[in-house]
Amino acid sequence: MRNSNDGEIVIIGADHNGVALKAKIKERVKELGYRCVDLGPFQASPSVDYVDYARQLGTMIQEGDGDRGILICGTGVGMSIVANKLDGVRAALAHNMESSRKSREHNDADVLCLGSWINDDDANLEIMEAWFAEKFGEYRHVRRVEKIAPHKEETIVLANGVFDILHKGHVELLSFAKSLGGWLVVAINSDRAVRELKGAERPINSEIDRKAVLQAIQYVDEVVIFDDVSPTGLVADLQPQIVVKGGEWTADEVRARDKVPQHIGVKVFPIVAGYSSSNTVHHIREG
Repeated sequence: MRNSNDGEIVIIGADHNGVALKAKIKERVKELGYRCVDLGPFQASPSVDYVDYARQLGTMIQEGDGDRGILICGTGVGMSIVANKLDGVRAALAHNMESSRKSREHNDADVLCLGSWINDDDANLEIMEAWFAEKFGEYRHVRRVEKIAPHKEETIVLANGVFDILHKGHVELLSFAKSLGGWLVVAINSDRAVRELKGAERPINSEIDRKAVLQAIQYVDEVVIFDDVSPTGLVADLQPQIVVKGGEWTADEVRARDKVPQHIGVKVFPIVAGYSSSNTVHHIREG
């Protein structure tokens, strides 16, 4: 038994056709180390409306009362239709191992819908375990997933970096960051901090010039200069709802490195292949 998932909450619900399978799912979820909230029903008779349980579970996921959800009916279709009507819920109907894994890797699905008529209990348990074992491939798929996620106009997004010699990768990052909310603040390291990060010959452009160029970009609402190599203090002062970082890290790695509090979202925008300020500087100097 694993205990590494202690603290994560999995909400499960079914209609009358999924009661027996739900009991087995519940036990296996607990064995995997998750906390489990069972919305019912607990008896196969009388019949109930799948809509009610799907809506209740979806609302709880939407409001942050649970980390993931599992819904079960005869086919799983009705449950998935209802749950996906709620903003912020990505419910995946999985009848096989491939769709189960890909719904996590590609789509970051937070609700799994199973069909008790489609597969036997053992097969559904395997599908469920594969779903929990697969991680979201955020480095490849975060841009696509965020295009279907709800974003509020009052959300403040913070993107930080050196932003010395701007290129296509920077512009795409800023466009992505702006799409996540209503107000994009770009924070740039001071000249002193850049020298500490990149060496004595950087930055190429001064902090004043870098700020002026960024302020001319349509996606950017505000530019601030901070005199540190880490944005930890800046995040604490600004309290944005989302922090965006470009790179090859995962969101969890960025959160740990920059000490971003759990209540602030972290999104990592993948590096655009072929674009790097450091490489550009190198090519210019090599002639």
